[in-house]
Amino acid sequence: MAGHGSSTKLALLGGTPVRDKAWPQWPARGAEEERALIAALRDGDWGGFPLPNERSAAFAAAFAERHDCEHALCVANGTVSLEAALQAMGVEPGAEVIVPAYTFEATASAALFSGCVPVFADIDPETWCIDIEAAAALVTERTQAIVPVHLAMTIADLDAIGSLAGRHGLAVLEDCAHAHGARWRGLGVGSWGNAGSFSFQTSKLMTAGEGGIVTTSDDALLDRLHALVNCGRQRPGAAEPAPVIGHNYRMTDLQATILEVQLGRLDEQHAIRGRNASRLCAAIEDIDGLTNLRIDDRVTRQAIYQFVFRFDREAFAGIDRDVFVAALQAEGVPADGRFYESLPVSELLRPDSARYPAWSAALAGAPPADCPNAESAAYRESVWLPHQLLLGTETDVDDIVEAVLKVQRSADDLAGLESAEVERLRQARSAR
Repeated sequence: MAGHGSSTKLALLGGTPVRDKAWPQWPARGAEEERALIAALRDGDWGGFPLPNERSAAFAAAFAERHDCEHALCVANGTVSLEAALQAMGVEPGAEVIVPAYTFEATASAALFSGCVPVFADIDPETWCIDIEAAAALVTERTQAIVPVHLAMTIADLDAIGSLAGRHGLAVLEDCAHAHGARWRGLGVGSWGNAGSFSFQTSKLMTAGEGGIVTTSDDALLDRLHALVNCGRQRPGAAEPAPVIGHNYRMTDLQATILEVQLGRLDEQHAIRGRNASRLCAAIEDIDGLTNLRIDDRVTRQAIYQFVFRFDREAFAGIDRDVFVAALQAEGVPADGRFYESLPVSELLRPDSARYPAWSAALAGAPPADCPNAESAAYRESVWLPHQLLLGTETDVDDIVEAVLKVQRSADDLAGLESAEVERLRQARSAR
């Protein structure tokens, strides 16, 4: 670390950064993963067939129990987990699926891959999870499902979502890609809806590089899911075999081997992140222009995939959020601003009338969904810090705070900078 107060000049402008020490590594790994992988390598049973294979079955059972579900089925990644779960829930092609406007594109594209129409609901400005009143206003006779996302470090209001779904007969698919091990009123996320979807992509709280899992307590849903991800093959003992054309969306046993070890690390990592997040939250409360997201009292176990806070440019000499993030990065703190787009205007979601006819027809002549809270979060307010920054010490947290304060103290020096100029400065620093 360069040392607090070592330079008042911002690193983006040529000064000495607050920190030049490495952060905790991610993915977390050690001798446990190595031993488990060597054992799997030697026994030669690497694949995902038959489904579930021995290690994926053992891991899925442990994961389901941890999340208070009867079943879990491992799949190839956290996008196909959403797609297959929607189809297994019986959501029909052409049906409307309500999704939050502020999330990764896969939440909506899974509906598209299922032949459905994603309908975008704005987010709660204090939690950045789906706004229940906004979602309720979008329900029509064509709506068949809602996909709440537990975002970054918050949990969507599962009580209100359950009530809304009950009134209108909607299926509920929880997108838990950020929320491994989180609990709402004492019960695991992924157990409140008809199904839950988790991702094990490299950046996630548990990872095998890629992978996903679907949780459910519905036997019939599991039967359909099994066939959909296993080339149409029926689950042994399926109560109501239903022939389908399925994909090969299986997870390999090599991945499951890593994930068994990762699951064993989860509780300790949650505890470390929780302590450091509390320290960072307390500091942010005292910094003018920064606001913590609201964590609902019904969250009884928080999962922190990204530590996220709201940025107000007026307290930082009027500089743009993206300029603030660039300055923070230059001080040695990994950070992101436009981590997610507002989906109604995302460049990654454009209608293709040939491939997605139902969605294209729904959008024909209609303006993008009006989701001002999502747009504000995506393009003006959000600052995202990766979870591994919280796996270290109190000193690591203090470095984050000092970097933020340093940028604030010298924000006048950044006033008027445009994105192109900021990028030039960043490239010049990298070349030194």
